[in-house]
Amino acid sequence: MNDLSKYVPNVFFEQIPINNLVSSQEYQRNLSIKHVQKAAANFDLYQINPVKVSRRDNINYVFNGQHTIEIVALVSGSRETPVWCMVYDDLEYQHEADIFANQMKYVKPLLPYEIFMASIEAGSDKHILIKDLVESFGLEIGSNSSPGSICAISTLVELYDKYGYDLLQHTLALCIGTWEGSQHSFSSNMLKAVARLLYVYGDSLKDDVFKDKVGRISVKEIIRSAKDRRAGSLGYAEALLLYYNKKMKFPLKLEYLYSRKPPQNISLTSEVPMEDYENEESEDDPESSQLELFQS
Repeated sequence: MNDLSKYVPNVFFEQIPINNLVSSQEYQRNLSIKHVQKAAANFDLYQINPVKVSRRDNINYVFNGQHTIEIVALVSGSRETPVWCMVYDDLEYQHEADIFANQMKYVKPLLPYEIFMASIEAGSDKHILIKDLVESFGLEIGSNSSPGSICAISTLVELYDKYGYDLLQHTLALCIGTWEGSQHSFSSNMLKAVARLLYVYGDSLKDDVFKDKVGRISVKEIIRSAKDRRAGSLGYAEALLLYYNKKMKFPLKLEYLYSRKPPQNISLTSEVPMEDYENEESEDDPESSQLELFQS
């Protein structure tokens, strides 16, 4: 019979206090405080993986799990808190570094569709609401782009988290009413762009006008126009707004697309003729806020 023990790591499991763990090796990546804080704010005891430790010269070197121990320390408020460790006592420094470098090489990450459907099975209210909303329009959540299917799943969740249920519903309704489900009308960039327009301009942007004017433009033409302007969903939002504003006596002000928050108690329209307005440059540099608001 074959010796199957060679397929089993020579390790033992031990609870070790965090303050007895070392993770300052040169091969380690820099600690992301932002990641630690975000994970701590959403802490789930059942999501903790064992920390991989190499015990050399009676020192416990962490070579997989440095963020895990910092998350636990932050949540518990103490570095005396023990964590389960998978301890190797036969590794050299170079071998640790090699394991660290290649640990994710053959790991298949979960796809957005797989995460979404697993969340449905887990009974997540948010994901069930989004699924029901999409299906209420006669559409479905899909893993691939196809007629009647939305595969920009991460974008649906992002828009729900950023703007809420009502604005996501409005976004889907406006996209359907404008392009009637044509290909790429439910792409990530298009959904983000339409949602941004609705968020910024609110009731000043008229659905019937948008459907009539923008609906005359093919999605392919909008995509070409967007790429000529800017990368990502901001280019789409600019292109959509310019088509909407065309020949409008009081066009919506383009610069408000770059605002972090919708303007309050001020006019969202301009009396500048559209042909002059399109050539006008904003005095403020919007680049700093664009990256945060419009990452594709």
